[in-house]
Amino acid sequence: MYKHILIPTDGSPQSSHAAVAGVEFAKAVGARVTGLYAAPAPTPLVFENIVPVRYMTMDERAELIEQSAKRHLGVIEEAARAAGVPCACLSITSEYPAETILATAKRRKCDLIFMASHGRRGISAMLLGSETQKVLTHSKIPVFVYR
Repeated sequence: MYKHILIPTDGSPQSSHAAVAGVEFAKAVGARVTGLYAAPAPTPLVFENIVPVRYMTMDERAELIEQSAKRHLGVIEEAARAAGVPCACLSITSEYPAETILATAKRRKCDLIFMASHGRRGISAMLLGSETQKVLTHSKIPVFVYR
């Protein structure tokens, strides 16, 4: 069946639940997983929703992104460790998460993408668009959408 599953996360509660379910699925089918966090590029502005709230140096912003990646990917790593599923995780800086997910799946030779049906909600979801929808539209491999 599936041998290598890509599990992208944006750190939202929905994405975290999907990540844990993706690891459980991998265990059930005997697959390994790659966790992916498509980190936003560091910018001097810090936003809450769509409102800029303060400035940060590029180094401070890069450190914040690194901490976020560790926290979000840690959910996948912990679930994989508990389930005994082989796991590798990576964080890639990108302004286009869907493209990063698809490119990573191809580069890593994944045969399934397992992701949440949605992540952000409200205005930010409308402005950013649905990354899941973009992945579904353009993926050449199966996509398991967890709701």
